[in-house]
Amino acid sequence: MDVTIYPHALEGTVEAIASKSMAHRQLILAALCPGITDIDCSSSSKDIEATVSCLEALGARIARTKTGFRVRPIPQNAGRLEPTRGATLDCGESGSTLRFMLPVLCALDCGGSLVGHGRLSERPLEPLYGQLVAHGAQLGPEGSFPLSCKGPLDAGTFALAGNVSSQFITGLLLASAIMRDEVEILVEKPVESLSYINMTLDALASFGIEVSRADVIRGGRAYWQLIPTGTRGLKAPGQLSVEGDWSCGAFWLAAGAVGGGGITVRDLSTQSSQGDRRMATVLAAMGGRVSRSAEAVRVEAGKLAGRTIDVSDIPDLSAPIAAVCAYSKGQSQIVGAARLRLKESDRIETICAALGAMGAGIDSDEDSITIDGRDCLTGGQVDAAGDHRIAMMAAVAAAYASGPTTIHGAECVSKSYPGFFDDFRALGGLAEED
Repeated sequence: MDVTIYPHALEGTVEAIASKSMAHRQLILAALCPGITDIDCSSSSKDIEATVSCLEALGARIARTKTGFRVRPIPQNAGRLEPTRGATLDCGESGSTLRFMLPVLCALDCGGSLVGHGRLSERPLEPLYGQLVAHGAQLGPEGSFPLSCKGPLDAGTFALAGNVSSQFITGLLLASAIMRDEVEILVEKPVESLSYINMTLDALASFGIEVSRADVIRGGRAYWQLIPTGTRGLKAPGQLSVEGDWSCGAFWLAAGAVGGGGITVRDLSTQSSQGDRRMATVLAAMGGRVSRSAEAVRVEAGKLAGRTIDVSDIPDLSAPIAAVCAYSKGQSQIVGAARLRLKESDRIETICAALGAMGAGIDSDEDSITIDGRDCLTGGQVDAAGDHRIAMMAAVAAAYASGPTTIHGAECVSKSYPGFFDDFRALGGLAEED
């Protein structure tokens, strides 16, 4: 699908969609615990549906309701999970689904395989893969699908570097909730993307699993130690709500900062453990006029000035931040961005290609992006490169350009935000689909 955006400032109020990061975690835990869990989830996406599909393949029954999902867990007998044996789990293009379900499938010890699409086979699984093998799992070859998986997964100490994907740590934490013996996870310092790990700890607590945390020294190295307590004690909370998603709401906040009469995004909790809540702080530092309440954030245009922004803990904000930098006075640098090369696209390259095609002054190196701000972009032809965040970034930037922008492959927004262009139009945007 091609979408052509015609210049027209965005303004108004929009509801944040449900956080897919939290939805993944809650759905998986609900499928592993005894009892039914109702999850209020205001929206879904291809990534969330991929996790639902995997859990259903293992025997969980997940019904869509008016407010979200009703999860009937994987069958149990005398307190033991009895998942479908030898199931094939289709992870779609969701890196979270793959990295969360892989250790869970090993811990379930039911055999099976995982498959995926797009660039998913290219996204790294080390050192998670090596740690699973070291603890007894038998896995098919890394980097190709189907990835066969056979348990059992032995408990004990799992050690991971702190500068790898936090999804690896989350996967191990989720798996630990169904392992009989004690699991210790050592994350070598410094720890990046800490907020995503905290989201997992919040989700586990909702299901009765507390995680002790301590700073320890092992072999002369500093680690963050995580030890889940009360394992095999998952308890169905009855009902949960998925909070609003800061990662996608950030695109509307970015649009408010660039121009128009301001944008309010409701259902964004400033108390959330989501690290991407930092978007409000970043925009304020760049000159946007930011106001916050308990459940909403509003951003109005100000005198934007270039800044250096470290995205090592907030990689998903790189695209909306780049759109704002393109309209900011002076030079901006987005640094700590190396992991962007391993997303749905090589996101350093595709951010540069998309904004460059629209007239931005932009360049990159291995782990950073440099942007020379313009008073206005020209518009142009943009390849979304199969990356939902590139398509959304281009749409926001295009709303303030001097000419039209056509985004090729814009249907990729369905990965995280199927209603993106509907909300874009509701905020006054002019978007024509072809």
